[in-house]
Amino acid sequence: MGILSDKKILITGVLNDQSLAFGAARLAQIEGAEIILTGVGRGLSITRRTSRKLPVAPEVLELDVSNQGHLGDLVKHIESKWGKLDGVLHAIGFAPSACIEGDIFNASWNDVSIALQISAYSLKFIVEGLLPLLKAAGTSSVVGLDFDATLAWPGYNWMGVAKAALESLSRYLARDAGKDGIRVNLVSAGPVRTIAAKSVSGFAEFDAVWNERAPLGWNVTDSEPVARAIVAFLSDWFPATTGEIVHVDGGYHAVGA
Repeated sequence: MGILSDKKILITGVLNDQSLAFGAARLAQIEGAEIILTGVGRGLSITRRTSRKLPVAPEVLELDVSNQGHLGDLVKHIESKWGKLDGVLHAIGFAPSACIEGDIFNASWNDVSIALQISAYSLKFIVEGLLPLLKAAGTSSVVGLDFDATLAWPGYNWMGVAKAALESLSRYLARDAGKDGIRVNLVSAGPVRTIAAKSVSGFAEFDAVWNERAPLGWNVTDSEPVARAIVAFLSDWFPATTGEIVHVDGGYHAVGA
């Protein structure tokens, strides 16, 4: 009996087996969950191939968070398949290259608006659409992947702003969804060498020093600590915790130079 035994979980953001969401999906299955993955656009076929590397190959459905029709179809499918949803992992983020290159003055509003919609507003979009299914579970958990937005990171630029919006939004969602037994929390992960991380021009700068400064050390190729935190939040082990941001970064956030 795992800590997610009999749980029905939706996991977004799996692209390849280096994705943080893939590590969470794998551990969720090991801990007893039945899962559905989502993918989008040209990456959908890659997500489907990657899904076959999990202990049990799950369904993979298309979800473009700028497409209301996709969300409607997803809700209908989960409703007919499970009738409820115990948990959701929001691991969605995207910014046009102008938002994560050069300096903060580099991007136009058109670029920034895309980054904010996909990387922050999408959490509200998903929770709102899935609300009846999350309520049907009695108690449920929404977990989002974060990267510490309290500091300005090299090259992160408008993605940092989007993460700050995500952090604030998670607290408002926690406030307004709590009455329905829905918990909303974020896991702020240290740098892990994923495809998303490699797209950030400054990633190598803080990648290089993280292990040196983190009190517990840090392995940029190991997603297991992040997966464990996500799965713990998706379980019933935090029944009275919501609106929280838990750092899984070796303690880097807590120390200075």
